[in-house]
Amino acid sequence: MHIRTYHELTEPDRSGLAAQIMAQRRRVAQRLAGVERLIAVMSGKGGVGKSYVTAHAARALARVGRRVGVLDADLNGPAARLLGARDGRLAVREDAIEPAVGADGVRVVSMDQLLADGRPLAFRGPEAESFVWRGAAEAAALREFVADVAWGALDVLFVDLPPGLARFQELAELLPVPPAVLTVTIPTPESGDAVRRALRAALERGATPLGIIENMTGGGFAGTAADDLAAEFGIPVLARIPWHPARDTWDRLGERL
Repeated sequence: MHIRTYHELTEPDRSGLAAQIMAQRRRVAQRLAGVERLIAVMSGKGGVGKSYVTAHAARALARVGRRVGVLDADLNGPAARLLGARDGRLAVREDAIEPAVGADGVRVVSMDQLLADGRPLAFRGPEAESFVWRGAAEAAALREFVADVAWGALDVLFVDLPPGLARFQELAELLPVPPAVLTVTIPTPESGDAVRRALRAALERGATPLGIIENMTGGGFAGTAADDLAAEFGIPVLARIPWHPARDTWDRLGERL
């Protein structure tokens, strides 16, 4: 059985699917027109401190005068809280949402800002079939964040991705060209294996690798994951973040980005 994609629709489609998708792509291009550089922060593994790295890298760039935004595509992620914008208002103007402004002037949009404190994220739909439609609902939320937020003029927009590959693939589909990728790992070989798979998949989609950040170094996690990945993919280790980093650690990372 052959299931057609919207690219193959040649006769009128009652749902208007093709027209809806193309309209959304145009909105995405419009919203991101003022963004000089979009960086997807990914790992392929949970628990490596990816949101923590995203928030502090964004703040470091903002402190040297760069216009920076963070889109929290990890729908259960803490980016808004890490940027001091958990209670920030997302203002609606005309046909767009205005991001909240967090620490050091970083603009941020996160699902966390739309949820009551302590409440879990829940999508409405048939309980017995949630495994069928939940992924589609999460992908739709990402599309709305990209297409309906007025980011304005930014030097850098970080997109904090959840573990796994699904959100990266959906983000790449939305953009005219695949994003640059900043990869986060911890030193352990298990983390290195997960990151390797994610990074290879991103490169196969045409993403540009910026480098690797090794988080939580010098503590209980042992290994050489960052160096191994850097040698394998021919990309730099941009920073090694200790358990209790000083501000200048982040400032040095900002200089390399």
